[in-house]
Amino acid sequence: MDHHIVPVELQKAYRLLNHGPTVLVSASHGGVENVMSAAWSCALDFAPPKVTVVLDKATATRPLVEKSGYFVLQVPNMAQLQLTYDVGHTSANDTPDKLAKAGVELFRVDGYDVPLVAGSSAWLICKVLPEPRNEQVYDLFIGEVVAAYADDRVFQNGHWAFEKADPQWRSLHYIAGGNFYAIGEAVTATT
Repeated sequence: MDHHIVPVELQKAYRLLNHGPTVLVSASHGGVENVMSAAWSCALDFAPPKVTVVLDKATATRPLVEKSGYFVLQVPNMAQLQLTYDVGHTSANDTPDKLAKAGVELFRVDGYDVPLVAGSSAWLICKVLPEPRNEQVYDLFIGEVVAAYADDRVFQNGHWAFEKADPQWRSLHYIAGGNFYAIGEAVTATT
């Protein structure tokens, strides 16, 4: 594993998503791996940390999540702009080599049989907390974060440090039609 990837305290894992970025969702089952983009994800709880993500029934990633019981949320960055767009707008159902075409590099961490997307800013490994009605009616999956990692070039001491990092590390926020925003400068309110 890259020496910049450091564990994140599970009590602080929600901070990896709290600013509302587009995420990459990865999963695997039976030797099949896939990655998709998702704009609809959020932190749900602190202890234990939980997240939600919407996985449409038409995606190739959803059956992998359903069968394995795990998924990973990654926080992509400006350096991954085209990759993020490509994996969100190409289906492995139609293009089996979509990951290779998009230039996705996967790796694994000890203790978990799930693929993580290299080059991301943060990774949350999640175990599905089954809620069949939510999953079928709303495509909404709830996951308990069982491990979290971040790249220390942009996440330090339990906090994002976008203002100190190279702009390539800024998180992406999908709007529509291939348009994203990158997170801006830090501002502080008077306390």
